[in-house]
Amino acid sequence: MNFQNLTISEIKQHLNKKNINDFYHHYFEFLKKENEQIKGFLFFTEKLAFETIEQIKNKDTSLPLWGVPIAIKDNIMVKNEKCTAGSLILENYIAPYDATVVKKLKNAGAVIVGKTNLDEFAMGSSTENSAFAKTLNPFDPSRVPGGSSGGSAAVVGKGLIPIALGSDTGGSIRQPASFCGVYGLKPTYSTVSRFGLIAMASSLDQIGPFAKNLNDLILLFKIIYGKDYLDSTSQNYQNNNQRIATIGIPDEVFSLGLDPEVKNAFDDFIKKVKTKYNVKQISLPSLPYALPTYYLIMTAEVSSNLARYDGIKYGRRSANHDLLNQYLQTRKMYLGKEVKRRILLGSFVLSHGYYEAYYLKALKARKFIFQDFQKAFQDVDLILMPTSPTLPFRFNEKTQDPLTMYLADIFTVAVNLAYLPAISFNISFYKNQQNNYSLPIGCQAIANLYEEEKIFSFLQSLNFN
Repeated sequence: MNFQNLTISEIKQHLNKKNINDFYHHYFEFLKKENEQIKGFLFFTEKLAFETIEQIKNKDTSLPLWGVPIAIKDNIMVKNEKCTAGSLILENYIAPYDATVVKKLKNAGAVIVGKTNLDEFAMGSSTENSAFAKTLNPFDPSRVPGGSSGGSAAVVGKGLIPIALGSDTGGSIRQPASFCGVYGLKPTYSTVSRFGLIAMASSLDQIGPFAKNLNDLILLFKIIYGKDYLDSTSQNYQNNNQRIATIGIPDEVFSLGLDPEVKNAFDDFIKKVKTKYNVKQISLPSLPYALPTYYLIMTAEVSSNLARYDGIKYGRRSANHDLLNQYLQTRKMYLGKEVKRRILLGSFVLSHGYYEAYYLKALKARKFIFQDFQKAFQDVDLILMPTSPTLPFRFNEKTQDPLTMYLADIFTVAVNLAYLPAISFNISFYKNQQNNYSLPIGCQAIANLYEEEKIFSFLQSLNFN
């Protein structure tokens, strides 16, 4: 059987209780061989997969994901499997419980086949910050797959697996989805439980799905959403009015450093949208301020959330027996440069004398960003903008200058600050005839709170599949 680019429905049509073991024996051979080319998986969960298979043989094959393989970003807990968050400090950490989304997947009959690579503690836009591997872009191995969920995006983009989970704090699902030519959904904040997700910035983090097929992504989202008493911020999903009449295009997008190739593809896509919808120029005056606002709030929350990695409670520790030096040496030895940078920035932002000048000001700016979007949604039903201002960039192209790397998130962070849902989808390919490569270009559709269904309806109306 050809395992490349299978959809959920194709897998379910092929599988039954008699052939599922044989399917997975051959499927793991395929995964291991193909993963050597892109390094999207950090490790495979083969033992768990075959245990799951034996369990689902006693369940109804009509379960929505019966026998369907899925990959999980390695900052989401899967009981009795490693959960490294891409960091040396958690290299040998074994998850003691399942994340709520993982429980829901298991109940739906899914087979977890492996954990995927990521920037350390989900901090990055290229997956170059992983302590363990360098994941390659499935379209061009000299380029990054995006980040921080680069592993999940790459294995879906390569066609190794139909669906995967990632997390999105400032674009970490949508930007790699754009770079790898797949669908990536950042749901409304609180729609999907964060219980069992290793926290980066708790007011921004959100688990979401990747898929190469739109119907597969919608199905996965509907399985994982819903209120969870283990996550006090979670809420029941509200399927609001889905009427779509007007699409908004923010003027500010075109003054924020768009690559010509991305701008041309976006302009061409808007022409297609205009054949079905009323398109209106809108203004989001706070959009240029989203990036500094995000990096103040995110780093502040990072410095708080990562204080627990001290070598005492869990994870790796230095051999130093003096308490203070053990703290210092553990974090020095086992945390990467980008993680240390964000902890230092966040500690500064929260320090005496700077809290009011930076952190409180950023919280006020966040409120203005939210209000800007709410004002825009009084006139339009959806907002479109490019997912990334650039094409997938080359390895080491931005690592020497953190600010240029942070600018890769300029179109995605505002969505997290405003708690909104957004999906990245492929609109075009940039074809370089001279060097014979094609690179995907993504667009994101942004809806108001709990209006994911509007996004799905919009894409379906334009014959995305």
